[in-house]
Amino acid sequence: QVLLVESGGGLVQAGGSLRLSCVASGIIFRFYTINWYRQAPGKERELVATITSSRTTNYANSVKDRFTISRDNTKNTVYLQMNSLTPEDAAVYYCNTIDLGSAYWGQGTQVTVSS
Repeated sequence: QVLLVESGGGLVQAGGSLRLSCVASGIIFRFYTINWYRQAPGKERELVATITSSRTTNYANSVKDRFTISRDNTKNTVYLQMNSLTPEDAAVYYCNTIDLGSAYWGQGTQVTVSS
């Protein structure tokens, strides 16, 4: 019953911004670490950002100082604010969590960055 649903992707020009959302159900949301991953064509899926239950955050070096992960536990939602986007950021973005040793993934949301 764990379900993650991403939204907020789209097409943006280089230098622009997007905010992605991940809505979770089937878990007691406030207890869970949530991760954002992305996967570009021909590349491996990579971890972009993490936020823990205590709101500790971590970022990939490639996005640090440009992306911000946050959570609103009253809405069971994690956000990824993406600023100063470049074509290197274009990918399908997925949110992820781990419950009882099993990984759960959303369906992904497409981010396209034009130059």
